[in-house]
This record gives sequence, C-alpha cells and structure tokens, in this order.
Amino acid sequence: MDAKTGFFYLFALVMLFSAFRVITARNPVHAVLFLMLAFSQAAGVWLLLKAEFLAIVLVLVYLGAVMVLFLFVVMMLDIHIDSLRQGFWRHFPLALLIGGVVTLEMAMVLFGGFRTSDAPVVPETVTNAAGQVVQYSNAKALGTLLYTKYLYPVEIAAVLLLIAMVTAIALTLRERKDNKKVAESRQVRVRAADRVEIVKIAPTRAPLPVEPAPEAPAQEAKK
Repeated sequence: MDAKTGFFYLFALVMLFSAFRVITARNPVHAVLFLMLAFSQAAGVWLLLKAEFLAIVLVLVYLGAVMVLFLFVVMMLDIHIDSLRQGFWRHFPLALLIGGVVTLEMAMVLFGGFRTSDAPVVPETVTNAAGQVVQYSNAKALGTLLYTKYLYPVEIAAVLLLIAMVTAIALTLRERKDNKKVAESRQVRVRAADRVEIVKIAPTRAPLPVEPAPEAPAQEAKK
C-alpha cells in the first residue's frame, strides 16, 4: 500500500466517524464541529483526486463561512434538546424506512463496483493556444469549461442567487406592525430642541396649607 492509498483510508475513516457523530451527538455545537471535521476530510479526499480547486472552495466556503455561521447560530439560540426529542419514536418508523432505502441504494452501487477504466486521465502537460507546452492546471481547465460550455447555466445560477439575496434583504427590512420603526430621514434632521419639550400644566387642586413650625418652650430658649 502506497502513501496515497494510506491517506485515502485515513481521510475516509475520519470522515465516516465524524459523519456518524454528527447525527449521534447530543450537543448541537458538537454536531456542528464534527460536521466541520467531515468537510475537512472530504477536502483532503478531493486533493488526492487532483481536484484542488474544489477542495479549496470546500474549505473556504463551507468551513470558513457556512459552518461558522451555523456554529454561531446554534450557540446563540436557546435550543432545548428535550423538547426536540419528544417526537422521536413517533417519526422513527419513517426515518428507518428512508434510511433502509438509502442503505440499499448505496449497497447496490458498492457491490456493482466502479469502472476504473472509464476514469479520465489527467495529463501532466498540455499545449496552449500559442503552441507552448505548459503544465496542466485543474482550476484553469474547470474555469474554461464553466465559462465556455456551461456559461448560460452559470449565469442563470448567479441570477437566482442574486434574487434570493435581494429577497432575503427585502424580507428583513420590511415594515412590520409588531415593531416600531423610525424613518432615517427624521433621525438625521433631528434637533436638540425637538428632543425635550417642557409643558406647563395647571394644578388640579389647591396646594395644602403650610403648617408653621412649633415654637420652642421658653425654658429651653433661656438655656
């Protein structure tokens, strides 16, 4: 067994263990951390398959943004685990059925075997448009394929993501009846004299008479 095969078994073993711990961990924070570990091991497997660009994107996007966001959301939310586990046995038969179907499909794929003869061969060097022999770049080949053959699907996906982002912002900034909202233009034009207003209010009843202080006895005054 060479070093590449050893690293593959190491990454695969850690990834399977972390994926199992994601669904069995009782603490949601621990589940998110195990999911981050699984993504990191998947990035290592992609590096072994010479898919450097996909591995870097997985680390930057999922580990650097999405999983960190999940971690902060889970840590800030007050999640009651006991309330979430109340309907476990009620949905257990459906979950068992879906898990059995997924396991059967994976078994059919694994027992069927993989045709290694159809795997693409990655060349060490290629010839560019100028006729020069340069080293093959996986990221450059992927970018060329995305922006030539799959240009329209990439543009449609970008437009859909932009619409989703604008919609999320619009839903966040919409006016709701159950909260108070002040116009920003009025906040900018506010003056110090407008913040406090002194209003004179007439008394509703006459003030009580002031009782004079009792006089001291004459003997104490002489002392």
